Amino acid sequence: MTRKEQKEERKRAILMTALNLFVKRGYHETKISDIAEAVPMSTGLMFHYFESKEELLLELVKMGAGATASMDKMSEVPPEYFFEGFLKKLFEYAKNEPWVFNMFVLMGQARRANMPEEARKIALSTGSIEGTAKMIMKGQESGVFRDGDPKLLSVCFWATVQGIMEEMALNENMEAPDPSWIVAIIKK
Repeated sequence: MTRKEQKEERKRAILMTALNLFVKRGYHETKISDIAEAVPMSTGLMFHYFESKEELLLELVKMGAGATASMDKMSEVPPEYFFEGFLKKLFEYAKNEPWVFNMFVLMGQARRANMPEEARKIALSTGSIEGTAKMIMKGQESGVFRDGDPKLLSVCFWATVQGIMEEMALNENMEAPDPSWIVAIIKK
């Protein structure tokens, strides 16, 4: 392994450790020294990778925001198939990559008013509510989704997904629900 690969691997270990601690303990309750100890490495060495706890949070929130952009790639799929397919892939991917559950929790936390403002802005800017509302509107026009405010239906859809992901983050043995149960929120 090259030095560059070792450095990237160490950086990823720091990020995943911080993600886990931020979710389990909370951002404000987690100290840089807690993260360094859990990696394990010295606090001083960790500062060579990230200058502050806020920088670590920003990097994680950017990762989370980047992942939500991948939803846009499926926008050509008919709305009645999009949501179940998306959820099926999300749950499968998260089972293989458990950090995804924690990322959902962190992104939810990052939107709160008491979080560092730059991280909060990024978390609030993902556009998943608006993008989903557009897909719901397309489904309403084709008669497969229920009538109602598309944005509110989108909020209900994502609040359900968020809650499931949080439960699955807490209980690694929990099975993912059938995506059709969640899509039933928006279907006629």
